[in-house]
Amino acid sequence: METDDHLILFARYPVPGQAKTRLIPALGPEGAARLHRRLAEHAAGVARAAGANRGAGVTVCFTGAARREFRSWLGSDFAYVAQPAGDLGVRLRQACASAFRGRAQRVVVFGADVPELSADLLHQALAGLREHDVVLGPAADGGYYLIGMKCDRPELFAGIDWGTGRVCDQTRAVIGRRGLSVTELPTLSDVDLPEDVSALRSDPRFADVWTGKPIITVIVPTLNEAAALGRTLERARGADGIEIIVADGGSQDTTREIAAQAGATVLVTAGGRVAQQNAGAAVAGGRLLLFLHADTHLPDGYADLIRRALDRPGTVAGAFRFRTDCSGAAMRLVEWGANIRSTVLHWPYGDQGLFMEKRVFDELGGFSPLPIMEDYELVSRLRRRGRVVTLNEAATTSARRWQRLGALRTTLRNLAMIAGFHAGVSPQRLARFYRNAGINDETSARR
Repeated sequence: METDDHLILFARYPVPGQAKTRLIPALGPEGAARLHRRLAEHAAGVARAAGANRGAGVTVCFTGAARREFRSWLGSDFAYVAQPAGDLGVRLRQACASAFRGRAQRVVVFGADVPELSADLLHQALAGLREHDVVLGPAADGGYYLIGMKCDRPELFAGIDWGTGRVCDQTRAVIGRRGLSVTELPTLSDVDLPEDVSALRSDPRFADVWTGKPIITVIVPTLNEAAALGRTLERARGADGIEIIVADGGSQDTTREIAAQAGATVLVTAGGRVAQQNAGAAVAGGRLLLFLHADTHLPDGYADLIRRALDRPGTVAGAFRFRTDCSGAAMRLVEWGANIRSTVLHWPYGDQGLFMEKRVFDELGGFSPLPIMEDYELVSRLRRRGRVVTLNEAATTSARRWQRLGALRTTLRNLAMIAGFHAGVSPQRLARFYRNAGINDETSARR
C-alpha cells in the first residue's frame, strides 16, 4: 500500500572484518560486527515502531549480503533495496529518488549507528516536513544522522565531502543557496570511531558486545511437574549468563516450591501453555529465549551452543536434536523420524528446546493463542522468516507419552494432528481429537 510518508534505513550486514572497520582496533572484528548488529537492530526496531504509528512505509537500503539474509535478520515486514555502487551521495540520491517515484510525499533517510535514535525523533522529522522543505539531524562529529525532504532534492547530495566533519555545514549551505526552509532535530552522537564506544559500555543494550555472551532466559511452562522439574532445572542452571523463569499454570503439587528453591523466578499464569510461555517472555531479561519443557534435559554446554547458533544473523531460531530417555528399537525409530523432520524439513518441536532472540519472538507476536500445536505454528512462522537450525547435540526428553500410549499409536496421532493442521481443521477440534485419541491426563492435554 502506498503511503505519503516513507522511512529509509541504510544498513550493512554485520560481517566480521567488513562492518564498522574503524572500530576493529578497539573491539576486534567480531566485536565491531556485533556492535554494528546491535545498532542496526535498534534502528530497525525504531523504524518499525515509527512506521506502524504513522502508517509510513519502511525500506532498508542494504549492502553486504543478499536480500534474503537481511529479511531473516531484520524482518520480512520491510521493503529491501540494494544500495547501488558509488559514494554515499550517490546512494542517498538514488534512494530518495526511488521513494519519490513510488509517490511518497515525505521521505526521511537515516543511518544505523545512532544509539539515541528513537521513534519520537522519526515522528518529529516527518512532522517537520509538513511545514519545512528539509529536516536535518546533525551528528556530533559534523555529519548528519538523518535527512528528510518533501520532494526530490538531488542537489543536497552534490559537492559534499563525505566522511568529513564538514558534511552538515556543507549541506546547510546548499539548503541556504536554494532558499529552502529547514528544521533541525537534536544533535546526536553516532558510533564510528573507537572513542565513540566508551559511552556504550554502561548501556545494557550493548552489554554482550564486550562479553560475547548475551543472557539467555530459560522459560519453563509447568502444571503439576514436581516429579520432573527438579532435574530439568538442575541441568538448566549449569551454565553462565542464565535467567530461569518457571511459568506455572496453577499446580496443586510442589512444582512452584521446587522452582523457587532452584532460584527460578516463578510466575503463576492462567490460560494454558501459550499464556504461560508468552508471560515468561514478556518479563524475560535475556536477549535470547529458550522455551523448555519441564521434562526435557539440556545437553552439556547448551548455553554456548545457543549463543553460537544465534550469532549468525540469518539464523532466526533453533532447537536441539531429539532424544528420549527410553531405550528400545521403537523409540530409536521415533527419534530417527523426529530428527529427519527437524534437520531436513527444519521443523523442530517444543520438546527439543526451541530458542530464538527475544527481538524476533516479539516481532512475530509470540505464541498464537491456540489450545494446541502452538509450537508447531510458531515454527512455521519462523521458517517463513529465515533459517531454523537443529544442533547436533541432543536434548533428552521424557518418553512418558510414548510409554503410556505406545510408540506407534502416539506417532500416528501426532501425524494426524499435523495433517489436520495443514488441512485447516480448527485448533479446537484438533485439541479435542488429541485428548480423545489417547490418554486423557494432564500431560497429554498440555502437549
